[in-house]
Amino acid sequence: MKVEFAPINIPLARRVQTAAVFQWVFSFLLLAQCCCGVFVILFFGNYWFLGALYVLWLYSDWETPQAGGRRSQWVRRWTVWRFFRDYFPIHLIKTSDLDPSHNYLFGFHPHGVLVAGAFGNFCTEYSGFKELFPGLTPYLHILPFWFSCPFFREYIMSAGLVSASKKSVSYVLKKSGGGNISVIVIGGAEESLNAHPGSLTLSILKRKGFIKMALKFGAHLVPVFSFGENELFKQVANPKGSWLRNLQSRMQKVMGFALPLFHARGIFQYSFGLMPYRKPVHTVVGSPIAVKQSLNPTAEEIEQLHQTYLQELKTLFEEHKGKYGIPQHETLVFE
Repeated sequence: MKVEFAPINIPLARRVQTAAVFQWVFSFLLLAQCCCGVFVILFFGNYWFLGALYVLWLYSDWETPQAGGRRSQWVRRWTVWRFFRDYFPIHLIKTSDLDPSHNYLFGFHPHGVLVAGAFGNFCTEYSGFKELFPGLTPYLHILPFWFSCPFFREYIMSAGLVSASKKSVSYVLKKSGGGNISVIVIGGAEESLNAHPGSLTLSILKRKGFIKMALKFGAHLVPVFSFGENELFKQVANPKGSWLRNLQSRMQKVMGFALPLFHARGIFQYSFGLMPYRKPVHTVVGSPIAVKQSLNPTAEEIEQLHQTYLQELKTLFEEHKGKYGIPQHETLVFE
């Protein structure tokens, strides 16, 4: 295989962008394990008392990821996130005003491999979110598993990440006064296994829990589609029915998260590695679907709203696909 190396005379700004994305990929893939290792060393080493103090803190703070988290505007404003945004670059597109007197549930699609669009737009202050949607605060929900990792949990909460548990979503959506947004990546880990370049397959037909939550709290539903999300990485071929896909599915059921075998480019060369490609990501926020509160929604109410959501999501995609390089004959596939 011929390796294509990056030119030596690349502008410094692009070098810094690459470093910013490298630290993000490292954080996503290895930082939790490193934090757990540091905790073990502290707890069983000479500084065991620091580990013991942290255990007490962890016990007292265990519910925080399900109670709105603990965001830090200082962390969200780190300059590194501006370089992170510019690497791809990531763009946030507004199609409709959102009334800050309401609470909203954003359905984010597709998952992609590492959900770069969702992080860049809703976990940093460099996407223009506050200017586009004044008076609204986004909370990006992720797997509860990550909040059991010592030290790592503090870091991800500081960016505005919270648990994807029902209790956590309920906490955000039931806040009085409005102005809160639960951002849920609807396809979840299962959909990441479909994150191949050009793929438009969404895992959504059986996912109705978010619909029930919207009805229960009267939160307006907003479909969000991130064009380019699936173009950032390639994956080892894993068609349904293959031994690899079956193994990945089994591991997902056991561990709670999927393990897509992805690859893209490196830091100093373009031929292989785990760095994402420099492909633009355009995250388009659709129009809100008004939801009338139903404390105990029936199956019929859930199904009806689910079908409405699917239609609005498809309409959003069809109206914008031409702007972002998707051929007119291509359309979303729901499974």
